[in-house]
Amino acid sequence: MGILEKVADNRETKAWYGDIPVQHLYTAGVAGERFLSEIRDNGKILGTLCEKCNFVYVPPMIYCERCFARLTEWVPVSHKGVVESFTVGYIDMDGKPLPEPRVMAVINLDGATSSLVHFLEEIEPDDITFGMEVEAVFRPKGERKGSILDISHFRPVG
Repeated sequence: MGILEKVADNRETKAWYGDIPVQHLYTAGVAGERFLSEIRDNGKILGTLCEKCNFVYVPPMIYCERCFARLTEWVPVSHKGVVESFTVGYIDMDGKPLPEPRVMAVINLDGATSSLVHFLEEIEPDDITFGMEVEAVFRPKGERKGSILDISHFRPVG
C-alpha cells in the first residue's frame, strides 16, 4: 500500500516501532494561566463569560467556540456543582490493575455553562448518581503548584 492510498480496512495499516526524539513544552495559555493561578493563590474557580451567547466557560477560554467573540470578562463560579457523567477506571495507563477503582466525573459547576472533568472521591462507585451534588476539595495552600490538581478531587456534598 502506497502512502497516498486510502485505507479502507484498518487491518491494512502498518506500524513502525521506535523512538521519535521530540521534546516540547506545553503551556496553559493566557486563559489557563489565570484560571490555575486563581485556584493556586486564592482557592477560587473562575470562568470566562461570552456576553453574546451568555455562556460561561469553565475551564475558561479566550474565544467563544460558538460565536468566536473574544472573551474578556472573568466571572467567579461556585466550588459546587453536579455530576453529569462519570466513568470508573480499574486499570492504569500501562494496563496494570489499580489498587482501588478511580472515578473520573464530568462536573458542571454552579454558575458555569460548560463542564470540567476531574476525580470524584470519598464515595463508592456504586453510590454515584447522575445529578448528584459535589464540591471541590482544594489542596492546602502551601501545597498548591498552579495545576488543575490543586483541586485534589471532588466529593459528594453532605
